[in-house]
Amino acid sequence: MKFEKKRASSKQEIPTASMPDIVFMLLLFFMVTTTLREVDVLVDFKLPEAKAIEKIENKRLISYIWVGKDQRIQINDDIVPMSEVQSIMYAKRQELPNVIVSLRIDKGSDMGLVTDIQQELRKAYCLRINYSTNIKI
Repeated sequence: MKFEKKRASSKQEIPTASMPDIVFMLLLFFMVTTTLREVDVLVDFKLPEAKAIEKIENKRLISYIWVGKDQRIQINDDIVPMSEVQSIMYAKRQELPNVIVSLRIDKGSDMGLVTDIQQELRKAYCLRINYSTNIKI
């Protein structure tokens, strides 16, 4: 007489009871750490090139002003006239006192326009200004 071992007839399944918790934690992590692009750029511009650039680490403090090839000025999602630059940027500075204004200006733009924007920023007490460039290889 042969003796056979009886095997337990249970299936080996992966426990899935905690899976919704794990998915929720991952979703929350990515929502907190991801920043989305907030502005659609409406002006056409090509940045000048520089040999030495410095990267700003805290991008939450940056407010962008774009100046296109056609000398149009964009702040946020709107094309604005020069007369509104001071009031818009003053309001931004009231919201965020340490705001850094990053000027993304087309390399062929008139320097007089850049000077006018700088004067409007001074009137709005936005004195931390950054000039965006591409790195020259």
